[in-house]
Amino acid sequence: HVLAALGALLREDTRAEDVPCRYGGEEFLVLMPQMPLEAARERAEHWRTRFADQTFIHGSLSIRATISLGVAAYPNHGHTRDEIIQSADLALYLAKHDGRNRVAVFEATPLAIEV
Repeated sequence: HVLAALGALLREDTRAEDVPCRYGGEEFLVLMPQMPLEAARERAEHWRTRFADQTFIHGSLSIRATISLGVAAYPNHGHTRDEIIQSADLALYLAKHDGRNRVAVFEATPLAIEV
């Protein structure tokens, strides 16, 4: 139910040219062509806050969930699809490492290189 809600939010809250898709078990990927890096970060922050505002009901339980997001851009963070995805994945790792429920933009730091 929670993953379906996130998928619905991404489908409903993207531009016509954006491509939201499931990427693995609990991960999603949104391709945002021609989106400047700062605008992509702001968009990710918007999705993070919208998702955190939702409440999910499971039986008698009321559940709040959060998401962490990693942002990477072409050509700033790679020149191939795999490089961009790896950069976004490292940014996601850093967002989770810094306390979850965050948005992180990829930066080539020593920590990112070691991971």
